[in-house]
Amino acid sequence: MASRGSSDQPLQRRITRTQTAGNLGESIFDSEVVPSSLVEIAPILRVANEVEPSNPRVAYLCRFYAFEKAHRLDPTSSGRGVRQFKTALLQRLERENDPTLMGRVKKSDAREMQSFYQHYYKKYIQALQNAADKADRAQLTKAYQTANVLFEVLKAVNQTQAMEVDREILEAHDKVAEKSEIYAPYNILPLDPDSANQAIMKYPEIQASVYALRNTRGLPWPKDYKKKKDEDVLDWLQSMFGFQKDNVANQREHLILLLANVHIRQFPKPDQQPKLDERALNEVMKKLFKNYKKWCKYLDRKSSLWLPTIQQEVQQRKLLYMGLYLLIWGEAANLRFMPECLCYIYHHMAFELYGMLAGNVSPMTGENVKPAYGGEEEAFLRKVVTPIYEVIAKEAQRSKIKSKHSQWRNYDDLNEFFWSVDCFRLGWPMRADSDFFCHPIEQHNFDKNGDNNKPPSRRRWVGKVNFVEIRSYWHIFRSFDRMWGFLILCLQAMIIIAWNGSGTPSSIFNADVFKKVLSVFITAAILKLGQAFLDVVLSWKARQSMPFYVKLRYILKVVSAAAWVITLPVTYAYTWENPPGFARTIKSWFGNSSNSPTLFILAVVIYLSPNMLAGLLFLFPFIRRFLERSNYRIVMLMMWWSQPRLYVGRGMHESTFSLFKYTMFWVLLLMTKLAFSYYIEIKPLVGPTKAIMNVRVTVYQWHEFFPRARSNIGVVIALWAPIILVYFMDTQIWYAIFSTLFGGIYGAFRRLGEIRTLGMLRSRFQSLPAAFNACLIPEEKSEPTKKKGLKATFSRNFAEIPSNKEKEAARFAQLWNKIITSFREEDLISNREMDLLIVPYWADREMDLIQWPPFLLASMIPIALDMAKDSNGKDRELKKRIEADNYMACAVRECYASFRNIIKNLVQGARENEVIEYIFTEVEKHIEAGDLTSEFKMSALPSLYDHFVKLIKYLLTNKPEDRDQVVILFQDMLEVVTRDIMMEDHIANLVDSIHGGSGHEGMTPLDQQYQLFASAGAIKFPASETEAWKEKIKRLYLLLTVKESAMDVPSNLEARRRISFFSNSLFMEMPSAPKVRNMLSFSVLTPYYTEEVLFSLDDLEVENEDGVSILFYLQKIFPDEWNNFLERMKCSSEEDFKDSDKLDELRLWASFRGQTLTKTVRGMMYYRKALELQAFLDMAKDEDLMEGYKAIELNEEQMKEERSLWAQCQAVADMKFTYVVSCQQYGIHKRSGDHRAQDILRLMTTYPSLRVAYIDEVEEPSKDRKKINQKVYYSALVKAAMPKSNTSDPGQNLDQVIYRIKLPGPAMLGEGKPENQNHAIIFTRGEGLQTIDMNQDNYMEEALKMRNLLQEFLKKHDGVRHPSILGLREHIFTGSVSSLAWFMSNQETSFVTIGQRLLANPLRVRFHYGHPDVFDRLFHLTRGGVSKASKIINLSEDIFAGFNSTLREGNVTHHEYIQVGKGRDVGLNQISLFEAKIANGNGEQTLSRDLYRLGHRFDFFRMLSCYFTTIGFYFSTLITVLTVYVFLYGRLYLVLSGLEEGLATQPAIRDNKPLQVALASQSFVQIGFLMALPMMMEIGLERGFRTALSDFILMQLQLAPVFFTFSLGTKTHYYGRTLLHGGAKYRPTGRGFVVFHAKFAENYRLYSRSHFVKGMELMILLLVYQIFGQSYRGAVAYVLITVSIWFMVGTWLFAPFLFNPSGFEWQKIVDDWTDWNKWISNRGGIGVPPEKSWESWWEEEQEHLRHSGKRGIVAEILLALRFFIYQYGLVYHLKFTKDNKSFLVYGISWLVIIVILFIMKTISVGRRKFSANFQLMFRLIKGLIFLTFVSILVILIVLPHMTVKDIAVCILAFLPTGWGLLLIAQACKPIVHKAQFWGSVKTLARGYEVLMGLLLFTPVAFLAWFPFVSEFQTRMLFNQAFSRGLQISRILGGHKKDRSSRNKE
Repeated sequence: MASRGSSDQPLQRRITRTQTAGNLGESIFDSEVVPSSLVEIAPILRVANEVEPSNPRVAYLCRFYAFEKAHRLDPTSSGRGVRQFKTALLQRLERENDPTLMGRVKKSDAREMQSFYQHYYKKYIQALQNAADKADRAQLTKAYQTANVLFEVLKAVNQTQAMEVDREILEAHDKVAEKSEIYAPYNILPLDPDSANQAIMKYPEIQASVYALRNTRGLPWPKDYKKKKDEDVLDWLQSMFGFQKDNVANQREHLILLLANVHIRQFPKPDQQPKLDERALNEVMKKLFKNYKKWCKYLDRKSSLWLPTIQQEVQQRKLLYMGLYLLIWGEAANLRFMPECLCYIYHHMAFELYGMLAGNVSPMTGENVKPAYGGEEEAFLRKVVTPIYEVIAKEAQRSKIKSKHSQWRNYDDLNEFFWSVDCFRLGWPMRADSDFFCHPIEQHNFDKNGDNNKPPSRRRWVGKVNFVEIRSYWHIFRSFDRMWGFLILCLQAMIIIAWNGSGTPSSIFNADVFKKVLSVFITAAILKLGQAFLDVVLSWKARQSMPFYVKLRYILKVVSAAAWVITLPVTYAYTWENPPGFARTIKSWFGNSSNSPTLFILAVVIYLSPNMLAGLLFLFPFIRRFLERSNYRIVMLMMWWSQPRLYVGRGMHESTFSLFKYTMFWVLLLMTKLAFSYYIEIKPLVGPTKAIMNVRVTVYQWHEFFPRARSNIGVVIALWAPIILVYFMDTQIWYAIFSTLFGGIYGAFRRLGEIRTLGMLRSRFQSLPAAFNACLIPEEKSEPTKKKGLKATFSRNFAEIPSNKEKEAARFAQLWNKIITSFREEDLISNREMDLLIVPYWADREMDLIQWPPFLLASMIPIALDMAKDSNGKDRELKKRIEADNYMACAVRECYASFRNIIKNLVQGARENEVIEYIFTEVEKHIEAGDLTSEFKMSALPSLYDHFVKLIKYLLTNKPEDRDQVVILFQDMLEVVTRDIMMEDHIANLVDSIHGGSGHEGMTPLDQQYQLFASAGAIKFPASETEAWKEKIKRLYLLLTVKESAMDVPSNLEARRRISFFSNSLFMEMPSAPKVRNMLSFSVLTPYYTEEVLFSLDDLEVENEDGVSILFYLQKIFPDEWNNFLERMKCSSEEDFKDSDKLDELRLWASFRGQTLTKTVRGMMYYRKALELQAFLDMAKDEDLMEGYKAIELNEEQMKEERSLWAQCQAVADMKFTYVVSCQQYGIHKRSGDHRAQDILRLMTTYPSLRVAYIDEVEEPSKDRKKINQKVYYSALVKAAMPKSNTSDPGQNLDQVIYRIKLPGPAMLGEGKPENQNHAIIFTRGEGLQTIDMNQDNYMEEALKMRNLLQEFLKKHDGVRHPSILGLREHIFTGSVSSLAWFMSNQETSFVTIGQRLLANPLRVRFHYGHPDVFDRLFHLTRGGVSKASKIINLSEDIFAGFNSTLREGNVTHHEYIQVGKGRDVGLNQISLFEAKIANGNGEQTLSRDLYRLGHRFDFFRMLSCYFTTIGFYFSTLITVLTVYVFLYGRLYLVLSGLEEGLATQPAIRDNKPLQVALASQSFVQIGFLMALPMMMEIGLERGFRTALSDFILMQLQLAPVFFTFSLGTKTHYYGRTLLHGGAKYRPTGRGFVVFHAKFAENYRLYSRSHFVKGMELMILLLVYQIFGQSYRGAVAYVLITVSIWFMVGTWLFAPFLFNPSGFEWQKIVDDWTDWNKWISNRGGIGVPPEKSWESWWEEEQEHLRHSGKRGIVAEILLALRFFIYQYGLVYHLKFTKDNKSFLVYGISWLVIIVILFIMKTISVGRRKFSANFQLMFRLIKGLIFLTFVSILVILIVLPHMTVKDIAVCILAFLPTGWGLLLIAQACKPIVHKAQFWGSVKTLARGYEVLMGLLLFTPVAFLAWFPFVSEFQTRMLFNQAFSRGLQISRILGGHKKDRSSRNKE
């Protein structure tokens, strides 16, 4: 390959193009970019790359062999990309042949190969043979694989040259072949015999599990089976049932780890001989088979788990049963979503297993029983999984063609087939002609062909099972009928009470009123009938699969309800002496006999009896639980009437205490709501209504159809409708208020926000080490138990640590410093801040005191010096002042101790030592006596201090040349001490003692004294540096010199927030930590599709149209972190980077601030770091502890010893934690050379324990040319081949496949994300599973608390059941980007904290909402996984996991002491897409069976909580918007009909208080008050109420209400549309940085239907109202109401432009206008995307109508009729109709419209037909038409006096009519198409769009004329730093571009 250079051929070039920075050059990735059908040659190419540097000829031969093999594999080059690949490879071979021949050493290629093989064998394999270490083991694995490939090539070369292979090579290769079988790449446990000495395999628990599994005594192996060395029971299962090899390997490891982990937890002290304990086995078994046993009981079958009588075999049998279940589960692919289907398969296979072991004989053949499907390879996959998979796939295929939910079976339907005993008709082996396998398509064909050729077997499509998802608003009533019934009955009762008598509630005791109130029971009966009827109608399509008793129940329900509807009114009529109206009619039917009131009472009592029973059961939930779970016939009969028997949703009731809590909550709330509604809305409206009903109106202003209508019923409806709507909605408002209050109180009790600021942290820092040790360090056995109860809640104070507990201090130091250094690595703090925050690692043994971090002690010493200097001998006072501040006392003591220590260390000479000793003893004597200051002169201290600081500076640099200065310093110091401080009289006897002691006679002259430190050995300088010494000097320097107090350390806001939340969380209630080895094991799973992994340099540098690159943007938003990063990289500015090799670091820095996979992976890998550290602290001996964790990390030599502490820590971490990222497309990316694949590979090498799962699509070349290649799908798990090694060889950076499990077909049948999770879930391990999304982040300090959190699984939270999902709180980290992001993150934060806290406790309805939650893994494995995946219906897949968990008797909790970061969308368009996705999802939930079941199976109050926290919120927003419509249309009716004028004097019209209240509560919801309340409360709790208030005001200034009003529109539109027509789809929201300007056309496309059209409609309504509603302009309230609605209109029309970055820049406006014009005028057509042409977009906008079904279309047409009211009303208001009220006027107006439309049509037809031939004629006709039009206008103005106002009114009248016609035409598209009118409809529609665009565009363009508007907008949108940067960057635009072009060159 010498000639690689300019003559690079295509393959090479293709690769270099995708090359990233770094050394992943062309030579490496060409072995990966291989077409999928040639996947077998990739290893050969890898070897070629590896040996190339050492022997190019061998590399050439390898490639040549690869080419031959490729040709053999796919001779016809039919695979995708094969031909190009072969050509490229051939060209490369031709080019390399000659140069490599020159370099060949031996005579022939064969010789060359043989010698190279021998060389390789000696160098790599023999050298590494006895490798024990993990890293060596990885290299050995690779060496064996390489040797295998080399041998293959060697054989091929020898064959071509007809040479024999040497004997020794053959022998060597036999060894290699044997070993490379063993040394397969492994995941966590290396199970081969050679690895028994690895740390993880030395664990007795793991050995015990392995040993138990290898017990294969007494298993009947098949005859032809070749036994291997270490057989285990799973191998036997594989050989009998035909599972895949890799599946077996995967589940073997899974099972071993499961058993080992449970085993460790059961017994803290293991016995010596490895024996798996029964209790551990039983615990896992119980969890795995709980669901299966329940299923057997439910279907009344015996379970297949038979245990043998002989005790020795029991354990083996249990392992077989568990192994079988896991193997079935591990290969079931999409069947994993159907847990009961797996139960069915398991039931039969376990029975066969039992038969084989019991030696049963088959009655048919007389031989031993064999499995029905078994034996050969992949039998299970082919014969069991694939048939069922194909049913799922066929059904899913139907969902793709957008058919209704009722026409295809989703996962739930297929699974629920196995809930009835009928499922056993499938048989085993399964019958291929069973109904279950029948597809609906076949059925239709039979029906068409008539009867004559009916197929012999009567197969029919099973159809929907138990439930049909039908698009209808009735689902809201059906699922929550009890709530609606309650509200309707209350409303009726309240109106009756207000209407009759005095109107006070006490008037109910008046007999007549009471009788009238009793009529609510009749309403109740009618509602019951409605519910029963609905049940029948909505379940009609499931009738075929329903068992008889369910159908019977439905029919009886309808019959009984109908009977009551007749009975109750009849008996009621007979209770009256002189009956009111409707009672009189009934009496006249049934004969007027005497009245008997008792009958009605009796009927009511009988009617209520079931409810009374239910009420009793409600009080005793445990009875209710027992009844629902029981399988007794008599109980089942009792329960049958109350609710149909279902497999799920039984026994979900909570404990009595929980019940009491949420009942109290709701009772209070409902009382408040009803009182409010009665006194403020209903009662005040009654009087005015009565008055209106008595007025007769005779003059109408239009043609009144019902002039005889009694008592103005239209007016009454118009008045009451908005109020009644608000009555149904305002529970949501009360819920918001109550949840805020209760959530706040609960939060305060959970000690949230106790440490909010750094000041608070400082004041409580002393109790922090104790809190650390209490929470994060496992208790030693001897410690006393903790106190529990209320007192403990209030006083959880930790004693400050006594300084002698060295171990605890050391542990605290390790953890605290780990957190601080992680802050430094993340660039949150600078080096100086890190030094100030760190606690000394090496606790100094000589100094007996606590060393606090310097930031607490900063500036204490200088202050203390000042105090001492001025103390004037008052010793006690000085002591008091210093000890008043504990930290000051500590600082003084520590400095003195360190001073003494350092001096003693440095001074070596004997004489000098005596002097020093003497001085120190003197000082200490005085300290003891307490007269230091009076004896010594303190004023000279500062000069001593100066000298000492100088000395420390010299010690820091520690250079030999400074020695003389140091000596002089020592002499000066001695002088200061002896002369100035100790004063003259001491000095004489000091010097005497010295000289006397050394035997000199008499006094020597003083000058000799100065030479004290000068002799050679007197001072040890430069000092010997250890880590501890360096640390001490640095710390002392900081203590002495930091003058200003370090109050603002750390200065970074994020660091402050994290450190204070973490410190605060240590004071909360949390389970105590177990040791790492005893904790529950867990995995993290992240689904990933194609988002960013790591920003490339191009991404960072490229600029958007404002000249802002991502890098620039990040530097502006995180300026301090950028500076810290530069400091860490030792660069001064960005320019230094361009030269250095630190560009990778720059990419990482930026990626950690975006929402990238790299960020998520780094965050999750903190778990592993934390576990390693905690394992070290658990296992370390005292000496190790004192030396510290850092010592181990630094100590390279120890890494080699296998049993070293480090290896053990890693082994424990391996056992307890795995991280799997499911990169669905990794294989495809890798083959296409996508940079994402390289970035993921890089992540794997950085974090060796990271695993990546992906779906591999491989083409299998067919031998037959005519056939298309078959695609085969695999689930694969890979790891990095080598962890990051020190060698610079780039060729090692490759991945290795660990497992490859074949799938029955493409995995993506349902929603993408759940399918992605499901394919990877088999590779996760452990008992907990945390699902983490791509947009999340984690922190070191939170990872330390994970083992505490997992302990929550072991305790019952509600006293009834263990939790199945642990909820965590999240922190939204994208708030700093722009003001919108800030609103969004506040809203999210309040939901994930205060909202979910309340949902979990007291309301008990928290589900799972996206992603940091931790699932109980085994619970969910056996119950359908961690999310549901049916297409469309499970659009918000996450919450269904929560529904499922709750329905299957799980329990979801919420924990406040640990948090995970989460990113959210930041631009308006992304936020709207996100809101739309959530609203769509809620629309689908409304139709779902899960919500129906919850609504019926919860008790009344829990059902309320469930409603108001899921779909109720969306339905309430819908009602909110509806209220505005109803109000305005009601007004329109009053104004146009002239009733308003007629009733102008009435108070109900003039000053209607209740209406104002109703609309006020509507606008409450509208401006986001519901969001703001909990938000304020949460900010108040956690950051203080002053902050909350200022935040609130800031949000108002940044136009938060505009944002909330706008998002209200989004929610309403998408929720309503989903319920009516469907059309919900997953909307990918970009996770990028939003600094770009959205084009006008783009905004228009996004919002025109959801906001603009509705805004226009409301605007026309308001305009009509302004013009004609004359009567009262004065009433203030009305002004306010209309202002609120005007605000809504303005927001809906203009918010997108307001929140659009640089939306008001003139240049941008001009560009947008041209873009919009182009878009509007482009013709559509096939393949033209909606972004390019208006026509395509318009067609796509009505897509949902095509699949909507008859009901949807009818609803759409009915809704469109509202647009015709305008014309009808307004025509009569024109001046020139001269008060003519006949119907004719309306008719004529239609004539006008038809004429106009006709003319438009003729012109357009004319243009097509005549414009070419009859040009002139056509023009003349057009001119004539125009003239006619003008003349008509003139005549109308002159003769009947038409005014300008009239023209305006005409436009207002005709515009809505046209729009209404359009809507109806769109709904009836097929008919319009047939009538050939579609073209005209399109033209009309385009006209409307252009008009709307103009109306929106004009104001925006007008504002853009004023430059200050743009300034103001930028200020409002972005945070200050960025908006300044943005302004500057625009000014510097020119210079910046030049610079970047230079850089690129």
